[in-house]
Amino acid sequence: MTNYDPAYDPRAFPAVAATVDIVVFTIWGGKLNLLLVQRGQDPFRGNWALPGGFVRPDEDLDAAAARELEEETAVSGDEKFLEQLASYGRPDRDPRMRVVTVAYWAVCAQLTPRGGGDAAAATLVPIASIEDGSVHLAFDHREIVEDALERLRSKLEYTAVAAKFCPPEFTISELRRVYEAVWDTRLDPGNFQRMVRQNGTFQQAPPSLRADAVRGGRPASLWSAKSDMPLPLLDHAPRRNRRPKS
Repeated sequence: MTNYDPAYDPRAFPAVAATVDIVVFTIWGGKLNLLLVQRGQDPFRGNWALPGGFVRPDEDLDAAAARELEEETAVSGDEKFLEQLASYGRPDRDPRMRVVTVAYWAVCAQLTPRGGGDAAAATLVPIASIEDGSVHLAFDHREIVEDALERLRSKLEYTAVAAKFCPPEFTISELRRVYEAVWDTRLDPGNFQRMVRQNGTFQQAPPSLRADAVRGGRPASLWSAKSDMPLPLLDHAPRRNRRPKS
């Protein structure tokens, strides 16, 4: 049993709420996209925001993030799908009260979002529209997205996270297009193919009946990720195009 001073009154301290916000990346139309919801309630009613919400008194952070993602977007809320990014607690970040949020991020190969819960709608938005300021986000969600994007771009240099954007088996060209979309740059196809073939991160898959892997009557060589453990993927990552913060 924990001993405490009977005179202690927790109500004497300012109330602080906890929320979770989730950044989900996918590639659509050859471009890096972000999963957003349109807020159905104040504050920022009608504005675009990250899926998320308040943590219930009886749940931990991971469970809250999985629940909010599924409720607001219909995207599976598997807790293993999410990775903690950082916490954000600026006093004025939420106009309702003092709110500290824990952000999560994830990568998904394919998304079919559908708005629900507190969200009036859910959709995919090109990350470029957020970086250039044409899409404005509620709260401090732009800062969270920028941090998650930098985490993703960095992890491409030393893990197999790029494979999560692809089907379980993929061609080298499909994998290269992931790197190009996330880094917003062009890569030399020949150099990239040599990197994949020589590096231990990816392995050639057995022959597959995947219809879209057939080119000109010959099946394309398919690959899969050995592991998402940190591995030396690129000796020298190409210079990434970075848009200035507005």
